[in-house]
Amino acid sequence: QVRLVQSGGGLVQAGGSLRLSCAASGRSVFRIRDMGWYRQAPGKQRELVANVTSDGITNYVNSVKGRFTISRDSAKNTVFLQMNGLKPEDTAVYYCTILSLGSWGQGTQVTVSS
Repeated sequence: QVRLVQSGGGLVQAGGSLRLSCAASGRSVFRIRDMGWYRQAPGKQRELVANVTSDGITNYVNSVKGRFTISRDSAKNTVFLQMNGLKPEDTAVYYCTILSLGSWGQGTQVTVSS
């Protein structure tokens, strides 16, 4: 099992920045490959925001390309999401995940005011 603990998030004005962090721990951390971030806005389905492979290959949903950056510190089993140029439509609960292990973080609220 792998436990994911998130930090960061909060309230920011449109155009501002936030950084999310997610640290993995547990006996199965050696099995971690891809790490990613999902988000779920009120009344909407959960969607993939970005993910990063163990080789550092990244993938983003079109709506955040050029504004968000995912990165990881494999030595510390931590993944980050730097969010710049935030928009009100980015408001959601953000979850880090290791899909291959079925692990999810506790969720972090990100609210962007206009």
